[in-house]
Amino acid sequence: MPLTIPYAVRLAGALLAGILLWLAFPEHNLWWLAPVAVALLGAVTIDVGGRHGFVLGLVAGWAFFVPVLSWSGVYVGRFPWFALATLEALYLGVMCAAVGFVGQRLRPRRGDGVYAVVPLAWVGQELARGTTPFGGFPWARLAFSQADSPLANVAQLLGAPGVTFAVAVIGTLLLMVAVGARRQPRKAAALAAVTVAGVVLPGFMTPSVDGRKVTVALVQGNVPRAGLDFNAERRAVLDNHVRGTEAVADKAAEDLSLVVWPENASDIDPIRNPDAAAQVQRAVSAVGVPVIVGAVLQEPQPQVSNVSLFYRPGGGEPERYVKNHPVPFAEYIPYRSFFRTFSDKVDLVTKDFAKGTDLGAFRVDSPSSAYWALPTICFEVAYDGLMRDSVTQPGKEASLVLVQTNNATFGYTAESEQQFAISRIRAIEHGRSVAHVSTVGVSGFIAPDGSVTGKTGLFTAEQRIAPVTIRTDRTVSDQLGPWPERLGAVALLAFVVAAGLRGRRDRVGRPVSTPPTKDHVD
Repeated sequence: MPLTIPYAVRLAGALLAGILLWLAFPEHNLWWLAPVAVALLGAVTIDVGGRHGFVLGLVAGWAFFVPVLSWSGVYVGRFPWFALATLEALYLGVMCAAVGFVGQRLRPRRGDGVYAVVPLAWVGQELARGTTPFGGFPWARLAFSQADSPLANVAQLLGAPGVTFAVAVIGTLLLMVAVGARRQPRKAAALAAVTVAGVVLPGFMTPSVDGRKVTVALVQGNVPRAGLDFNAERRAVLDNHVRGTEAVADKAAEDLSLVVWPENASDIDPIRNPDAAAQVQRAVSAVGVPVIVGAVLQEPQPQVSNVSLFYRPGGGEPERYVKNHPVPFAEYIPYRSFFRTFSDKVDLVTKDFAKGTDLGAFRVDSPSSAYWALPTICFEVAYDGLMRDSVTQPGKEASLVLVQTNNATFGYTAESEQQFAISRIRAIEHGRSVAHVSTVGVSGFIAPDGSVTGKTGLFTAEQRIAPVTIRTDRTVSDQLGPWPERLGAVALLAFVVAAGLRGRRDRVGRPVSTPPTKDHVD
């Protein structure tokens, strides 16, 4: 039987679901609210049909994305913030339209089995949102709220999409418990036990942290001031990181193997500017080990490049990695003249960033043995395929993942913590240590089990030195690749097609009424 919930109550439930989902993310970190939000949103959409489902999903999406992405409007204004939040909310609208359509058509006939559409829809929604348009924006996925949850351990088996699926399954079970509590109390009790087990058991699947140790340093130099003009004093930012590296040299152990600077540590092109090059070389000479520098290069003209540069002691041309996934509307403006009609903020990006084509990997010859440093720049950490391709590069199994980022443009917001949580999920997903370093914080070392050491504050100048684990084994997730997510999308499509066919059969099979004739009139 359909859920008899008044539409006004459904709207309120969708609104509340979005708010609860926001509270599951950093900085609130109430991860257990994510499955509760899934359950509530499922309850108000499972039987309403496609059109009502879309509206309810859009309401939930606004209630979620407006606050969780509030950092995106700190310095550029409300229009870009609300435009991004609305775009992301549309995906939740389509997701709930699918849930409502399938539930309305199939639930009266197939009973509780139809609830499987809910977790599948979450996986499909995140796949679409993370790939479209302009390469997608996979921020604030269910998985990324679970860094402190036992469910985070599912990442080593099924990746970030698997964690999303697990969260949504738990939420769906909660919904089924609530629906069946009065009519089928024994069944509901059994489902409740399964739900608890589904949350607790992954906690016993802690990833291994075994492996050889290498010593790595992170330099968080800080900036003169937060905001879009963080690099107005570019030389000051570069000098901050040079001084921080010299501080590392004063206290580092003899087995130090690598120093990592964040994104935008040198926005003065150190390839073309002799003074900047001399400052970088001063830092490299001080520590006597390779230094990875986040820099902006004035190439290829008229574009610029966001790069990681690998400097070795003794001089020479640095190796480089060019960011593979520049952020649309932040690092380049697609269809600039068109979008300028909506906001002149597009002209804050004066030069578009070029797109790199090669994966990055820098060989570090440590005192124990060589390993590979795999650079990832800023929002790239949110993209499943890019991270997987980096970690699974042939011949580079012994590796450390680097996440170099600059959070100065987002001020004192939750963005830094949200990104750090993504890095924690990636560490578990790929079984690799992660060195996460920001220009202004937060920075820190993340072990392959997602645990954190040496975490820094926000808008502080700090250095961290720590032994990190180098592993070579590939996780089940890396071996499976994108196939679990693709299969989930296919299963969702099968549900939608089945619902469509059921509706067509119902229309075709419905008897056609005929007007009464004289013979039928009493």
